[in-house]
Amino acid sequence: MDYLSRYWAFMAKYNVLNAFWVNISLTLAAGALALILGTIAVTMRISPVSSLRLASTFYVNVFRDIPLTVVMVIMASVVWMQLNVSFSNDFHVDFYILAIIGLGIYHSSFIAEALRSGINTVPVGQAEAARGIGLTFLQSTRIVVLPQAFRGSIAPIGNTIIALIKNTTVASVTGVSNETSSTMQAAIEMGPQFIFLIFLTFALGYVIIVIPVGLLSTSLSRRLAVKR
Repeated sequence: MDYLSRYWAFMAKYNVLNAFWVNISLTLAAGALALILGTIAVTMRISPVSSLRLASTFYVNVFRDIPLTVVMVIMASVVWMQLNVSFSNDFHVDFYILAIIGLGIYHSSFIAEALRSGINTVPVGQAEAARGIGLTFLQSTRIVVLPQAFRGSIAPIGNTIIALIKNTTVASVTGVSNETSSTMQAAIEMGPQFIFLIFLTFALGYVIIVIPVGLLSTSLSRRLAVKR
């Protein structure tokens, strides 16, 4: 008990809840960006224009095969340092936004593939019927295809969001401070005698965050599945 009391007194120096909030906020922002970019990519992937299909295929394959750490290093060392892309006068804000962009771009390729799997469940005849009544490709995709594709790909999208939650720890590569990985590293450096409990604390934190997301995506997948 004395060991635990000393541990909690030690961890009181670190704002663990705020660290998890930083990662959650990164997840929300990057997840929204990934959904937008992924939807655009999959729309291009099924486009009748061959150049758009090739561009989308190239985009998805490249970012699925590049390690996330490399993407984040590029955002920090190339986009910010070499190209001097800045969003404010505060470099902490710049790093935060660049982390969101890097995470969003990387995970959008997985969102696109998840949506493509959902599109494959939509009968071809429905798209053909939509075109037959005069709808354009974009109209039929937006009104007929994508709504069903989203309902059919909730589970894989949920898995991608779960991966995104855990991958936000890589944001420290771009210089984002006060998130879980940097906070945990600082705690371990200052209190190596508590290393097991420190790991356990942060692991439990991610379990608490991830399990509800998995349960929600599974429940929505069953409830919203398109009945054939």
